[in-house]
Amino acid sequence: MLKVDGPWAPGEGHRFDPKVRLLDPYATTLVGSTDWDAEPAKSAVTERENDAFGARCVFPADDFDWQGDRPPRHRWRDTVIYETHVRGLTIDPSSNVDSPGQYLGLLEKIPYFKELGITTIELMPVQEFRGWETRGVGEAPVRNYWGYDPVALFAPKASYASASAIRSASAEFKTMVRELHKANIEVVLDVVFNHTAEHDGTGPTISFRGLDNSIYYLLAEDKSRYIDFTGCGNTLNCNHPVVRSLVVDCLRHWVVEMHVDGFRFDLASILGRDTKGRLLPNPPLLEQIAEDPVLRRVKLIAEAWDLGGAFQLGHFPGQRWAQWNCHFRDDVRRFWRGDAGTTGAFATRLCGSADLFQSAQETPVNSINFITSHDGFTLNDLVSYARKHNESNGENNRDGMDENYSENNGLEGASDNAQIESVRLRQIKNMLVSLFVSRGVPMLLGGDEFRRSQRGNNNAYCQDNEISWYDWALEKANADLVRFVGGLIGFRREYKVLAAERFYDPAEIEWFGVGGAAPDWQGSKNQIGCLIKELSDGEYLPLLCLLFNAAHQSGSFVLPSSARGEWGLAVDTSRPAPADLPQIGARPVALGNEITLGARSTVVLVRQRAP
Repeated sequence: MLKVDGPWAPGEGHRFDPKVRLLDPYATTLVGSTDWDAEPAKSAVTERENDAFGARCVFPADDFDWQGDRPPRHRWRDTVIYETHVRGLTIDPSSNVDSPGQYLGLLEKIPYFKELGITTIELMPVQEFRGWETRGVGEAPVRNYWGYDPVALFAPKASYASASAIRSASAEFKTMVRELHKANIEVVLDVVFNHTAEHDGTGPTISFRGLDNSIYYLLAEDKSRYIDFTGCGNTLNCNHPVVRSLVVDCLRHWVVEMHVDGFRFDLASILGRDTKGRLLPNPPLLEQIAEDPVLRRVKLIAEAWDLGGAFQLGHFPGQRWAQWNCHFRDDVRRFWRGDAGTTGAFATRLCGSADLFQSAQETPVNSINFITSHDGFTLNDLVSYARKHNESNGENNRDGMDENYSENNGLEGASDNAQIESVRLRQIKNMLVSLFVSRGVPMLLGGDEFRRSQRGNNNAYCQDNEISWYDWALEKANADLVRFVGGLIGFRREYKVLAAERFYDPAEIEWFGVGGAAPDWQGSKNQIGCLIKELSDGEYLPLLCLLFNAAHQSGSFVLPSSARGEWGLAVDTSRPAPADLPQIGARPVALGNEITLGARSTVVLVRQRAP
């Protein structure tokens, strides 16, 4: 532990106190931190109290046997991301694992990930964080389930290990990574370098504040106050040389010592702000991360915005960065909900979001496409709730996004009405097909493949209970949907044109509307089709036909004359399983001049190749 002497002068930005024990920011292991996961006896702590936390820093010897571990290094075009939470994935008894809620429990799900076709697991925060947090002086503490409140950036979360021995967290994390690599699955960490658990001036002093508050944090003109671009009370001063070195050293540690394959940066725009909080045109920290020789081959993913008003999607500094594409999320949701005027935006997202990335000489794989993530509704809830239901968070339902572009399809919440459930399942399938036939990198929220629900909660950050935990009984109950998702991933892998690392040339894609008409890009029907073509003997010939009908009535598509030849059915979301996803192209289709799609459905056809 460290103690630092200096002036206690908050008005000048200094909060030194030699009586307070501080964590070493470079500590790779913490002991005693599991006490943070027990409910605190006090409703709040002052900034100069931290003895009760009980955590101590340790730098154990590294004698882990990596057994010749090698990173999978999947190319972006081959990547399918599965976002999940270490504890939530297996803590429920239905998971039937020997190490529930732990690193070792996750690796017990490797056969499931392999069967599904996942290449990359993206883990919500595992940098050591406090298990409880206070919202303010006198307020009741709340559970910190998600973990976006770090206290030790180099140390893996100790309570995700099976034992309290000094090296358990590190050894078991490494075991998890090693075994995932053996299964050809990458590990990407969701990392938090934008703020810490010390919060504002009323929060606890744990490390950075006591080491040098004026260096580590962005301070207001009144230096007793913190600039808050995160919504969490403080903002790290990322482009100060000391903090910049800390961040790069930390990333190197996770790559070199822990063998992780990449990072998703929470509120990444903060990493591009200067010491006054202004956005920089060429941020030194982002440039250094992208060009660092140790980090040069790892995946870098940015959440390209922050709560200080920055929104840099499509123009995040540097071409190495993939970016969470919230426009993909919103446009796909709105199209399938039936919002008028969304057909053009939907088509743009399917083609890789050239409107966002092409002008910066980037490619479709700079776009992380997703429909749901940890932050918001699950896919099941997206089609089951017209509004959020966050009352159990204790904030009078004020927290979480208000506009989710969701719908309940006839009844708010769970339903045993067969008609309602049929529409919901079809909408889930429609959005999943849209995700996996789009250029860009698909990300699936864990549990969406078997209709995991959070009971309408779209901000379950404090719900360490059945609201957030994965109910693996749903995997069996919705086995047909799990099969459908695995089939879509396999289809994407088979038809590599869908995942190409470039935007479509006009000769490669032909759009059309219903009834043989031209596409109605801004209309109200949301009915669109396209032919995706490949070059063969100097001629572009149709390879795939994608048909989307988000209208509440059926639609008849007259295929272009270029769609000659025989076709097979690959996907039809209006059909019950297993006919919704027959073996690729196995079901021949007699086209004639028209194909009629049922209300709110998707059809994918594949051109029959000559034997």
